[in-house]
Amino acid sequence: MVHMHFAPENVNAFLTVFEKSKALIRAFPGCMHLELLREKDDNCALTTYSHWENADALEAYRQSELFAKTWAATKVLFDKAPRAISYERVSS
Repeated sequence: MVHMHFAPENVNAFLTVFEKSKALIRAFPGCMHLELLREKDDNCALTTYSHWENADALEAYRQSELFAKTWAATKVLFDKAPRAISYERVSS
């Protein structure tokens, strides 16, 4: 999960970046799921929620040109530092 907070005037710009890149990210080898969530009480707080086959697949994405391009377009829109958190399943 990547928690992000944007200046109000930058939210639509980020949504455009996400819409343009989501199909490419979903098609990236090892990506099993991707969605975008918005906090109910803060329209400027968005989180990407993704599932990857394994840590190597996620790292390959992070090292890719697709990630570099998407991240470059996204990071200039933040008004607070983003926070990336990886989870592993303990029980289901």
